[in-house]
Amino acid sequence: MDLVKSHLMYAVREEVEVLKEQIKELIERNSQLEQENTLLKTLASPEQMAQFQAQVQTGSPPAAPTSAAPGPPSTATLAQPASHSSGPSA
Repeated sequence: MDLVKSHLMYAVREEVEVLKEQIKELIERNSQLEQENTLLKTLASPEQMAQFQAQVQTGSPPAAPTSAAPGPPSTATLAQPASHSSGPSA
């Protein structure tokens, strides 16, 4: 019986470590997305923000840009994922 208990405890400890690592990665990703969101909000024009708010309220998907006017850069150019960084980048 002790062997079964030790095996289960080992398996639980191992799973806890995996979950802790996943939580750490998710916290880092959340922080990165919050920074990106803040940046995008500062770069967006009032018209773009109003359009976005209207889409959020109706639940419709974001529309493709209809004009060739320059807008904020895409998220791919704004936020370069920092793999294995120890803190938020500035």
